[in-house]
Amino acid sequence: MSPTKLLDQVRTTAALRHLSERTVEAYVQWIKRYIIFHNKRHPLDMKAPEVRAFLSHLAQELNVSASTQNQALNALAFLYNQVLHNDLGEIGEIPRAKRPKRLPVVLTHDEALLVLSFLNGVEYLMASLLYGSGLRLTECTSLRIRDIDFNNRIIYVRDGKGGKDRTTMLPQSLFQKLKHQIEFVRQLHQRDLLANYGGCTLPDALERKYPNAPREIAWQYLFPASRRFVDANRGLERRHHIDESVLQRAFKIAVIRSGIPKNASCHTLRHSFATRLLEQSYDIRTVQELLGHADVRTTMIYTHVLTKRGRAVRSPLDEP
Repeated sequence: MSPTKLLDQVRTTAALRHLSERTVEAYVQWIKRYIIFHNKRHPLDMKAPEVRAFLSHLAQELNVSASTQNQALNALAFLYNQVLHNDLGEIGEIPRAKRPKRLPVVLTHDEALLVLSFLNGVEYLMASLLYGSGLRLTECTSLRIRDIDFNNRIIYVRDGKGGKDRTTMLPQSLFQKLKHQIEFVRQLHQRDLLANYGGCTLPDALERKYPNAPREIAWQYLFPASRRFVDANRGLERRHHIDESVLQRAFKIAVIRSGIPKNASCHTLRHSFATRLLEQSYDIRTVQELLGHADVRTTMIYTHVLTKRGRAVRSPLDEP
C-alpha cells in the first residue's frame, strides 16, 4: 500500500468513527512525520521500537510539549489499531508524557473589557461571545444563524469538543449587534443566491439528509468568510465560515495595545468567563455545563486560579 493510499485509508477510517476534521488532519500529519522519520518505511514493517524511537525524538531532540507528544502517540495508536489492525504488543508500555499542571492565564473582568475595547466590528462581536458565553474559538466560528435563540437567550453549540452538543447563555447586551450581523449575513446570502452560488458548507451526512439546507438562511454561518471557495467534491462555489486566524491576529494586537502584561490568547477569554462566574458564586456544576466539560475536575482548575489570587488568605500586612 502506497503512503498516499494509506493516508486515504486513515481519513476514511477516521470518518467512519466520526472523528473531528481537526483531529483527522492532526493524525495524518503525525503519521506522515513518522514515516518520513524512518526513511519512508511502511508502518507494517515497523513495530513498537520504531514508535518509541519517534516519540523519543520528539521529546528529547525537538523538546515538544507533553500534550504534543501524547497526540503523536494517539495518532500512531490509531494507525496500528484501527487502520492496519496490527497489534504492536508493546504499545501500552510506551509511557505517555505527563502534562505539567499549569494554571490558565486569566483576565480580570476589567482587563477583559479593556481588551475588548480595542476591537471593532466582527472581531469585537466574536471576542465578546468568547468572554460572554464561554465559547471556544472553533465553536464561535462554526455558529450558524439557527444556533442563536433570542427568545430564550440561548446559544446552541453543535458538535463541540468531543462531538457533544450543549447550550450556553446569550448575553443580552449583544442582542442588537447580533441582529445587525444576522441582517448582514441575510443580504450577503441573497447576493450569493442571485449569483447562483451553492450556499454554505455542511457536513456530508447533513447535506444528504437536508439537501436544501445549504441555501436556507437558517443554516448560514453567523460569521461567514469574506470570499467564496470552490468545493472540489461537488464542483460548486460556496461560502465557509471565517477563519480562526482573523480573530487571533486582531486579539493579539488588542492585548498589546491594552498594555496588559499577560500572555493572553482568544482561549483566555473562555478561562476568564469561567473564573468570573465562580467569582460571582455560581455553582461549579452550572459552570461545568456551560463550558461543556465532561469531568468537573477540569472545571475545578478555575477554583485554584481564585485561590492563587490570594482571596482565601489574608496577608499579614493587611491584618488590623
